Amino acid sequence: MIYLDTSAALAQLLAEDRHPPESLWAQPLVSSRLLEYEAWNRIHARRLGGTHGEALRLLLGRVALLELAPPVLARALEPFPLPVRTLDALHLASIDFLRGRGQHVELASYDDRLVSVARRMAIPVLELP
Repeated sequence: MIYLDTSAALAQLLAEDRHPPESLWAQPLVSSRLLEYEAWNRIHARRLGGTHGEALRLLLGRVALLELAPPVLARALEPFPLPVRTLDALHLASIDFLRGRGQHVELASYDDRLVSVARRMAIPVLELP
């Protein structure tokens, strides 16, 4: 299962220079409910709701969204191997939650800080172009 970080989702939506390979979208995808809020926030901040809103809805429809349940929130309060930003802590806590339930999860992200901490936590990282 692939944990889709917001940076990878936005790279796809905004047709950035680098974006996930098409093969990624055929995999089972999961993310925190944060993905929905972060992606919509960025789309609205760029005033792209009219042109990109439907594409975002379709993308989100392909992703199983994990709620910010109390165990996830509790894990986000604990220390990480390196300093992390608040939303990164919630993403990492979501991955940790899934792994704690026996799920094999790989992170798909273009965020170097998030990837660095994930690797320190022994979370497999999908190499993105």
